[in-house]
Amino acid sequence: MEENKNEIFPIVDEAGRVVGQASRGHCHDGSKLLHPVVHLHVFNAKGELFLQRRPDWKDIQPGRWDTACGGHVDFGESIEDALVREVWEELGLRPADYQPEFVTRYVFESSRERELVNVFRTTTAVQPHPSDELDGGRFFSPEEIQQRLGSDFFTERDTFQKVSN
Repeated sequence: MEENKNEIFPIVDEAGRVVGQASRGHCHDGSKLLHPVVHLHVFNAKGELFLQRRPDWKDIQPGRWDTACGGHVDFGESIEDALVREVWEELGLRPADYQPEFVTRYVFESSRERELVNVFRTTTAVQPHPSDELDGGRFFSPEEIQQRLGSDFFTERDTFQKVSN
């Protein structure tokens, strides 16, 4: 499996207003075109956080552990619809399985890209079932996460700035 570099993403301003469009390949080639993504942090009743392992074929940060669900918003798609689509595609959870709560929005910038990250959280009793888009996933206790901070275990976050919600 590999990323579709011709997939079309919306280009947005920091308020999330669409100002253009570009291919995935162009958004990830160092152009720094700001494009929206959704992230869902999934907790269980014990306060453990579900994380996914990024497959080795991913073009960005392969093999590292990351947010339970994260994905790009397609051109013409709303943030809410992208969240529902990504959660189903990556974790096999239906909207009835979780109640997403908006947390924040921020700009993430790496050496290759800029993303407007729309962050949501949920607590669910339903076990996520990672799809073939991922290389598995599991719940981590806060202690396990704390022990691995500062290592190459998690995806890195170069810089980010909070923007108005």
